[in-house]
Parts: sequence; C-alpha cells; structure tokens
Amino acid sequence: MSPEELAFDRQHLWHPYTSLTEPLPVYPVASATGARLRLTDGRELIDGMASWWCAIHGYNVPELNAALAEQSARMSHVMFGGITHAPAVALGQRLVAITPEGLDKVFLADSGSVSVEVAMKMAVQYQHAQGGVGRGKFLTFRGGYHGDTTGPMSVCDPETGMHSLFAGFLPVHHFMSRPPAGFAAELDADYVRRLAAFFAVHAPSAAAFICEPVVQGAGGMYFYAPGYLRVVQQLCREHGLLLIFDEIATGFGRTGPLFAAEHAGITPDILCLGKALTGGYLTLAATLCTSDVADTIGRGEAGVMMHGPTFMANPLACHVAATSIDLLLQRGWREDLTRLSEGLALHLRSGAQMPLVQDVRVLGAIGVVETRRPVNMAKMQAFFVQQGVWIRPFGRLIYLMPPYVTSDAELEQLCAAILAACGRPELFQ
Repeated sequence: MSPEELAFDRQHLWHPYTSLTEPLPVYPVASATGARLRLTDGRELIDGMASWWCAIHGYNVPELNAALAEQSARMSHVMFGGITHAPAVALGQRLVAITPEGLDKVFLADSGSVSVEVAMKMAVQYQHAQGGVGRGKFLTFRGGYHGDTTGPMSVCDPETGMHSLFAGFLPVHHFMSRPPAGFAAELDADYVRRLAAFFAVHAPSAAAFICEPVVQGAGGMYFYAPGYLRVVQQLCREHGLLLIFDEIATGFGRTGPLFAAEHAGITPDILCLGKALTGGYLTLAATLCTSDVADTIGRGEAGVMMHGPTFMANPLACHVAATSIDLLLQRGWREDLTRLSEGLALHLRSGAQMPLVQDVRVLGAIGVVETRRPVNMAKMQAFFVQQGVWIRPFGRLIYLMPPYVTSDAELEQLCAAILAACGRPELFQ
C-alpha cells in the first residue's frame, strides 16, 4: 500500500474497537496462504488468530477457491423469499447431519450476531405461541459475549462485555454468575443450588437461557465444566424455557468435538453458528432449532418466523460453506485438533511459572495465557509482528486460535512469541 492509502485508512476507515482520533497502527496485508499472512513490505506473519477464528483451513484454499469460482459463474445471489437453490439445500443437509441430533430446522442468516438475534426472536415467538406473552426476558451467565447488534449486546456481560456504554438503551435481562472455572472441575453443589434459585426467581418472565457452551470466548476465554450445561438444560425443562447454545466461536471442532455441546452430550433447542462456517471466505451464519420449536412458532399468531435478511441463504456463501464442511470432514480434523491441542499445552505450559502470568489453559485448538496486567495493545502488537507472528490480545488475555493447517513448527513459533512477550514488562500497562 502506498503512504497515501495508509493515510486515508488512518483518517477515514474505522477499524474494530478502535478510535479514529487516536487509531492504533495497522499492518497492510497483500496476500495470505496456508497459515501465513504476507504484508505489503514482504514480511510474512504466522496467523495465530485464524482471522478471528473463522479461517480454519487457512488461506487461499484450492477447494474453496474453486467453489467460489464455480458458484459465481452460476449466480452470486438471489433472494430467498419464494425462491430456493441447490447450495442452500446442500448446506442445510450437511448442517442437519453433523449438528447434535434433533436440530433439523435451519435458518440461514448473514452474520453470527444476526444468528443470535434470530435465536432470541425464535424463543420469544415460541413462548408467545404457547400463551407466554410476558416471557420476553432472557437468562444467561455473566462473562458471556454474543455479538454487537442490539439483541446479542443485551445478553453480553453488562459490566465487562464491552457494551456497558449502552446500558440505558439495551433491554435488561437476568444474569447469573458464571460457573466455577475449569473444564475438568467437579460440579460445585452450592453453585448448582444458587443456579436453581436463580431460575426459580427469574424463569417465569423468561423465554430462554442462552450461553456459550464450555468456553466463553470474547468475554474472557473462560473454560467451565460441561456438567453445568446438563444442569441448565434440566432447569430449562422444569421451568418451560428454551435452551440456546451460541457456538459461533466453538463450532466446527475448535474445542475438540465438532460442537461444544457434545462435551455435555446434550442437544439445545436452538443452536447458533457462524465464523468458521464458510472457512473464513464469506460472511454467513445459521440458526438451527428443533421441530418442536419450528412447529410451535408455526401455530402462533404470526404463523411464520418474523425475520428475513436480504442476503439470507446467499448462494455463493452457501456453496463455499458446504464445501468447507466437506473439506473439514475429509481432512482428518480430529488428528489436527489433537496435534494442535498437544502442541499448545507443551509449548505454553512453562508460561505458568512466569511472574507476569496468572494462568495458562488449553482446550482443543484454543490456547490462553492470562496475564496479571493488561497488555499495551500497540506495543505488544508491534512486538509480535517483529517476531513474525500475528496475535491480537485483549485485556489480560493473550490467546491462540490458529488455523487447523498450522504446522508444528509454526505453532511452536507462535507459542514462543507469547512467552517472549510475557517476559517483557514494558509491553504491559
């Protein structure tokens, strides 16, 4: 990029969670292949973020390139109102086949946040159709993150979920302290009692309980035991609530199994998917639900699902997504996830002994180093680029969610860069 282009970017283009008056430095990317980004100055960076967790196959994937070209030659988009097409059917068939049993109705939207909006509207319509006109609230854990549009913002953590500024604008829902930390931890009986009491007080006004199963992502990279999900499901059944799992970050193998719900061995009433759905090629999301949810909405006052995005079931995105799922299943993803998980644990564990590190945790292809002080984003980002890696921390969390094609050597370099950063106090606030 020319200096003039970079100057325009700095003065006019808003980047995520960045000020336009004091913007953070940006690093111009010219191309990307495999697990590597190539900057315009020729430097290569190993991507530890999978472009915010979506590029699970890496970049410039021949199979996905071909799918994009094939579908664009046929049609890039048609409205989904009154029209259908083979890519949407093919994607729907694959999603029904691979998601937890019983999720057999598919709503195809255009972003993860919208899939949560759709899930919340489904839950309200479901309750309304059953006569629960006043059941418009939602129950959830503190520490969660579900997206940046209005409905999802309202069920993000009200204090740490990046949206406290909008407190006077957002609907007010009911938050339970999140489960005790630790994927392998025993269930805390006192917490289970408090959870039951929380439902007893707030469930009568609620439509559903929504959570990120097992891993809270952008809300803190927080792991908790799957057994709590079974407790929540039972409480939802007792109180007539639907259970919504937001697997936008955890879906398609990131935590070990294809879907984090499998850790608990349960099927939610509604499941939200996004991010890795197209392998990072195009924006697309899906909200799946059970036949009971769909049939109940169909008997309601509206009789239809009251949502219809312009780019719903975009053929280009659907064809790439179906191809991405096929590629995932054919490539031995379980072996890749095991290899990455073992590599993250091996290379990051020594960080737990460092003075600036509070905790190191790994689950599936997620590696997290929690520090005692917040990072200085600009300084740490520059340090990582000097180390030849792309890692974007936030708050006190330096984490990796690399593409599944990341080699052992690339993974070791990513981990080494994190440990090196944790030995540099000047990179922290």
